[in-house]
Amino acid sequence: MDETTSTDGTAGGRDDAAGVGGGTAGGRDDAAGVGGDAAAGGTAEDTTGTLDEALERLHTAGPERNGWLSNHGPMAVEALVRHGQAPVVHRWLDYYSDKLEDMPDTASRVTAQNWREALGDPRRIADWTLYFERETAERPWRDVLAEWWPRLLPGIAAGATHPVIRVGHSVRTLLAGEASAPRIIELAHGLGYWAARHQPLPAPTPLTPAPSAGAALDAVPPVPEQSGGIRDRLAQLTAFPVWPPRFTDDPDEARTRLEELVRAATHRYATHGHGEPVMLVHAATAPNAVLRTLPALPRALWAPSLRAAWAASAAVTAAYGPAEPTPYAPTTASAEELFARAAAHGDDHTIKFTDTALDVGDPTALAAALRSIELNPPTL
Repeated sequence: MDETTSTDGTAGGRDDAAGVGGGTAGGRDDAAGVGGDAAAGGTAEDTTGTLDEALERLHTAGPERNGWLSNHGPMAVEALVRHGQAPVVHRWLDYYSDKLEDMPDTASRVTAQNWREALGDPRRIADWTLYFERETAERPWRDVLAEWWPRLLPGIAAGATHPVIRVGHSVRTLLAGEASAPRIIELAHGLGYWAARHQPLPAPTPLTPAPSAGAALDAVPPVPEQSGGIRDRLAQLTAFPVWPPRFTDDPDEARTRLEELVRAATHRYATHGHGEPVMLVHAATAPNAVLRTLPALPRALWAPSLRAAWAASAAVTAAYGPAEPTPYAPTTASAEELFARAAAHGDDHTIKFTDTALDVGDPTALAAALRSIELNPPTL
């Protein structure tokens, strides 16, 4: 992470988490299904205790630092543990913790009666976190998630999409293993961050329908001024291609289309990630967070989740996508080798993007993971 980024996120186009608002070149997004069943968790339970220890360390910190930059610690350590890198987690945290700031002070209690007036108020981050800690202590976490997901979904791009990504990592862990106290508290922190930063995107004008997710991302018009912080860029959004070309309320079709979007955005990073290597990872990791969350949600929420995921991916693409693609080299490295390289590289966005690329799992996705390792500066 570029520590020179200003409070409005204007320096160098780096990761400015100040409230954001949805292919692959050559038709490479036509394979069926994201590999590895990304939404289902699909990982062995962590028996080392490392993840819970890491989350407990991180929960003393707030979700932001240094002028609205996001705290990526919980997301990165979840990915590290998931992919067999638990032994490096505490060393990574020793480095990363120096960047973090304490949780802000509380202002006034968020309740079931006043939550609407507190929604989208970043001064209430601590209040929202405590609200969701109480809710998840008193009720099953799935019930809390199902109630709040449709309330928060219109603001999916808030915080540069980091809140929904944090929730996606948390839900994947809860679905994959024991719902321990630190893991439930992590969900509360993710939801609280999302509620505090909630900021809907402008309503875009619909453009010509696109036949595939890759074609849709290729057709997203860039914002007129691709400079400044992400809030400045997203305020310029005016129009998106219609995708899917025919929206459906069928949950299974919605999941299939969401898998297609994750694959297309991951593939596109191989050819377009050079435009802004940090920010463009979110075009893939944000919809993948939604995909990971689907199994924990009522099926009636799957189609609205697809629509929101497309809007988030298109918004990031419009804000940061370059005018022209560049060639990329295929890789012969295995998924395990690539993730080990990402872990040694140390950059939080590289770790999270490689995690998503491994969910997709095909050769182009693995090449995209290698591009993220090459494009982003190492931190370890």
